[in-house]
Amino acid sequence: MRFGLLDCLQGGTLKTVVVTVLISGLMLPLLRTVGLRAFSMASETYTSGTHSAAFVTCPNDTVAKELARAIVEKKLAACVNIVPKITSIYEWQGKIEEDSEVLMMIKTRSSKVPELAEYVRSNHPYEVAEVISLPIDQGNPPYLKWIGDTVPE
Repeated sequence: MRFGLLDCLQGGTLKTVVVTVLISGLMLPLLRTVGLRAFSMASETYTSGTHSAAFVTCPNDTVAKELARAIVEKKLAACVNIVPKITSIYEWQGKIEEDSEVLMMIKTRSSKVPELAEYVRSNHPYEVAEVISLPIDQGNPPYLKWIGDTVPE
């Protein structure tokens, strides 16, 4: 018995071959993209605590934007997010206070936090400005690299 190509492709085999080739052709770009992203993430190195997220509250959006722009221009941070309309409840001079404020989330190098805090204290309207920071343990490696590239040591 002799089997030719046409004999093999009868009975749905041709359909299976065509579908397999099409799926393979469509999956290759997707797999390449996923592979490149995985390699990029795995090849970046980051030491926990190298960067920090600092938090500063402001009385309003205008003050927050002025401070944020200057902080980024002075290379004290790579990015400042401004979160509007937060409510702060705190004790001040023996009384419980409640105020509407704006929160700045600042991403920077940990080594820049003292300079950042000094800048905020010198330019903030509050008598006692909130400037606190937390070290960044881990995150998206390309983003962490960008912070390091943007904020000089």
